[in-house]
Amino acid sequence: MSPSSSSSSTPSRPSRRALLAGAAGLVLAGTAGALGYELHNRGGTGSTSLGVGGDAASAKGSGPVTESGGYRFQRQSSPGRTVALDGSGNQLAVFTDGARTVVLRGASRTFSEPRTTSATVTTEAWVRLLPSEWKQGEEKSAWFGQWFPKTLNDTSPDLFATAFEYSSAGAPDKFNAQGVRFAGTAHFGPRNPKVNGPLDFAYHAEQSDFYDYLGTSWTFPDGTQVQPEKARFGDVDCSGFQRLLWGYRMGVPMHNTDTAGVGLPRRAFAIAAYGPGVLLIPNTGTQATDLSVLQPGDLVFFGILKGQPDVIDHCGFYMGPDSNGRPRFYSSRSAANGPTMGDMAGHALLDGTDFYARGFRAARRI
Repeated sequence: MSPSSSSSSTPSRPSRRALLAGAAGLVLAGTAGALGYELHNRGGTGSTSLGVGGDAASAKGSGPVTESGGYRFQRQSSPGRTVALDGSGNQLAVFTDGARTVVLRGASRTFSEPRTTSATVTTEAWVRLLPSEWKQGEEKSAWFGQWFPKTLNDTSPDLFATAFEYSSAGAPDKFNAQGVRFAGTAHFGPRNPKVNGPLDFAYHAEQSDFYDYLGTSWTFPDGTQVQPEKARFGDVDCSGFQRLLWGYRMGVPMHNTDTAGVGLPRRAFAIAAYGPGVLLIPNTGTQATDLSVLQPGDLVFFGILKGQPDVIDHCGFYMGPDSNGRPRFYSSRSAANGPTMGDMAGHALLDGTDFYARGFRAARRI
């Protein structure tokens, strides 16, 4: 079911028109500040890079610059990708081989969550999905010539704006034509009666998927039908939140197992191992410290179970450097009781020696 559909089946691959319109064809409602971010003038930060490889002059493994459709393109490596450039060599977009995620340069936005952190994230990166996985040379195709210029100027909700429609800081409710609340403050799960204290990461129980948040039944492509639990209405755990964003809202296929299949599996460890796209950082059971490969929107995975450092049991997505220059991520967390970029019971950072940084294990680009 999409926000505007009454079907209980997984949405089919979104049409080009739907992709150009943004997540589920929705437009920003109310003020951006109500969703935890501010929209600035285009080009407000003056940055040149969208998060991978720097600009054309400094990128390692850069190939020659070619032109197509009035734009300049350069091949870069590790991972293999095509970077669109403007006349000054600034990145306009990054397309990764084998992934549908594209990061485009647009108006600068500042994301904040004063309830849980003083840090903010100011970025020109807009994270959207391609109609299909990127292949080298796609910039010369007919569909791309129509899609790219329109999407560069699209200001409808992308991944970041859509994620903040569920902020635990108090996002306003949104309903589709059938009366289903498809956006609004999300919580993590029911209160855990076995919690050991205020810093216990299991302060609220796991196992709430996207259909629990919606409060509707769901039929997956293999015919499996699931029913929401009434006690979990409005709740999504960490992987459920990513399925709510990437699957329900953005149209990535999903299945209901923890094994390999088409699209997003259910749990964090399964998404890391079998999810669509490109595995950027494999899980070695130790803290991942080389973050140079990451770009905004990448899924990041954590092993935070006591005594089991190689077991992935938490996930979120990378936002980019925050106002302190630290790499910050966004996820649905138990102690914060919902989606957060904050520092309650552990800083939402990928570097250093804090709780989540020590547990950072893997990354994937959908």
